[in-house]
Amino acid sequence: MSHASYASDPAQSRGRLWPEEESAHRSAFQRDRDRIIHASAFRRLKHKTQVFVEHEGDYYRTRLTHSIEVAQVARTVAQALALNTELTEAVALAHDLGHTPFGHTGEDELDRLMRPFGGFDHNAQALRIVTTLERHYAAFDGLNLTWEALEGIAKHNGPVDQPWPLALADYNQNHDLELQTHASAEAQVAALSDDVAYNNHDLHDGLRAGLFCEEDICDLPLVGPAFAEVDELYPGLDATRRRHEALRRVFGAMVTNVIATSQRSLQSLNPRSADDIRAAGRQVIRFSDEMWTDLKEIRGFLFSRMYRAPSVMEVRAAVTEVVRALFELYMAAPEHLPPDWQGAQMSEPDERARHVADYIAGMTDRYALQAHAEHFGPSSLTERARL
Repeated sequence: MSHASYASDPAQSRGRLWPEEESAHRSAFQRDRDRIIHASAFRRLKHKTQVFVEHEGDYYRTRLTHSIEVAQVARTVAQALALNTELTEAVALAHDLGHTPFGHTGEDELDRLMRPFGGFDHNAQALRIVTTLERHYAAFDGLNLTWEALEGIAKHNGPVDQPWPLALADYNQNHDLELQTHASAEAQVAALSDDVAYNNHDLHDGLRAGLFCEEDICDLPLVGPAFAEVDELYPGLDATRRRHEALRRVFGAMVTNVIATSQRSLQSLNPRSADDIRAAGRQVIRFSDEMWTDLKEIRGFLFSRMYRAPSVMEVRAAVTEVVRALFELYMAAPEHLPPDWQGAQMSEPDERARHVADYIAGMTDRYALQAHAEHFGPSSLTERARL
């Protein structure tokens, strides 16, 4: 497939921080994608949750299944826009590497605990993972990804506001990712694909969890018309198939809208290079204004009925305490860290806090619960998880 002039070209990559010989069989962006897939942090996403704690059920999305879904959407959109699908997929697969256990609840608490030490941000942590914390290669720390992949991980959601998260600021001193500009079109596709995936699967997971029912969401834009279309085409369809058919139409409507709107946006800008996308001063890959309004209404519903549902809030409070207790324990007594985490320089409070945050952020839900139970005894969560 031929690429557009504004697509990122691996042959014209700005390269890697540590120079390497090019592969005879894979492009630079293919190697980026493959290194991400083989990273330890990527495997750990299997046991990190989106909204529900991992043991609540086998059918809910995890960070791993979510990342795979995002990558699938991103490939589709990138191909339709004649972009580089390999770079797009690499950014999509890496976008959640920096997430803590227990979804955004864990991140919120770790950020609160880290505020005296520069805060915590999952995008900055993802960059830290792929540049420092993955330590498997003989010649360098991290994965030594291309500049374009690192840029996409750091700023796929747009220019990074100052003050920059500490992990981004530290890395950017030695390898300028131009944090003040927009990212490539490929990275922007990955960001919008994240929106498509979680809007769809949060509706599905919320229904499966019984936090709301089909009747509750049939007044929502996109969703109501989708159910109406299914009912007209397949009257009397059983509930499971009806739900799937409706939500896949919602999914398809979002993807179609991103592609059509972005095609018009690109035509209006008429970029000649990938750098023209970065210099545009706005997101070029986008939903239509009408679609964005509809999605905000859907997100508002999910916020009140799912993310703030009483049962979810009960778990949020419990896992917040798990993160707080572990952070305070390791800060006060770092000898409780595993032996291979005790060799780092931790004499200064800032160094110790960042080291502890790296360790906790890398935990899976289950491992964090096990560590908490080991030091503080069983809790309601560990009993529910049968740990």
